[in-house]
Amino acid sequence: MDWVQLGGSLLAILLLAGIAWWLRLGRDARIESPEAAADAADHALPGFRTGGAVVGADGMAALAVDRDAVRLAVCKRHGARIAVREVGWDAVRSTPEGIVVETGERRFGRVPVKGVDALDMRRLAVARTG
Repeated sequence: MDWVQLGGSLLAILLLAGIAWWLRLGRDARIESPEAAADAADHALPGFRTGGAVVGADGMAALAVDRDAVRLAVCKRHGARIAVREVGWDAVRSTPEGIVVETGERRFGRVPVKGVDALDMRRLAVARTG
């Protein structure tokens, strides 16, 4: 292998790494706001219209409730996207670190919503009932 070929290969690797960085590939960005979680839930779940949402302290997960006081969505970061699943209220439990949602799906897993407590859940319940 000559130096020109090696240099060209290194340049190609650096160029691809720069493109991946620019596209934010492989980064777990935060869920920036309740509005971002609401938008993700509204677009991912047919007929879901968010009435209230709360984001975890680390920005990695959120909860959204619909306006009809029936449906609950859990949102979590999945690379550069927000993944959303609908869960029942019985899937939510409180821990010292925050709320934990047991989705019942092996691939989606257990979702901790750090820093969210029972008071935040009460606020969501008020938002969902009007």
